[in-house]
Amino acid sequence: MAALPSTLASDPPPASLRLAFAVAALGAIVGASLDESLGWHDGRWLYWLCKPLATALVFVLVWRTAAPVSPVYRRRLLAGIACSWVGDVFLMLSPVWFVAGLLGFLLAHLFFIAAFLSDKPWAARPLPWLLCLGYGVGAAWLLWPALDAVLRIAVPLYIAVLASMGGQAIGRALWLRDAPTAPAVRLAGIGALVFMASDSMLAWNRFMTPLPWAAAGVLGTYYVAMWLIGRSADARAGQRASARVAA
Repeated sequence: MAALPSTLASDPPPASLRLAFAVAALGAIVGASLDESLGWHDGRWLYWLCKPLATALVFVLVWRTAAPVSPVYRRRLLAGIACSWVGDVFLMLSPVWFVAGLLGFLLAHLFFIAAFLSDKPWAARPLPWLLCLGYGVGAAWLLWPALDAVLRIAVPLYIAVLASMGGQAIGRALWLRDAPTAPAVRLAGIGALVFMASDSMLAWNRFMTPLPWAAAGVLGTYYVAMWLIGRSADARAGQRASARVAA
């Protein structure tokens, strides 16, 4: 068999964009870690600057995609990333704004679900959705005793939407596993699962038991998830690696 046409090969994001994102993500992680683990509050400015900047750069990544999976998919991802940026800002502020930040990310996941619905029916592969929802039920059950009256509404609702996003993303990857865009679709599925892992660490650290260097774990996985979901906008993402078929 011949290799797939070279026109399907993905053009990676510009080196300048990849470098800027890596620097911003690392700056956010370092700033938050210094503040959290070492009590060096002078490093907070680094966190405040770099955290929203890194998310904004993922927005740029999706915006400049030359060959999107579809215009609808790209628009819905952009809306989700914009809501994530709003959530980032609120979560950087006083704990009083935690629910507002949670709402920002809940809207983000709804837009991500809408994007993943643009080329696959809802729960057409029900097993991943059920597994993710089961994970969410277990997480909500563990967190329940530590939640106040308001959070007992907000947190389970958020978990349900997050788990649905993860299940839809994985089901979509299975549904489209033979499609030309399968590598890009897999990036979204992996990104969704990493997002679930990031939020799980955040919730456990906030409501249950403080984790060592939690900021590094939460933000590190968050930025991996966002980058993978952002890259999934490119219909050719991953084709370079997967298009080499033995002759």
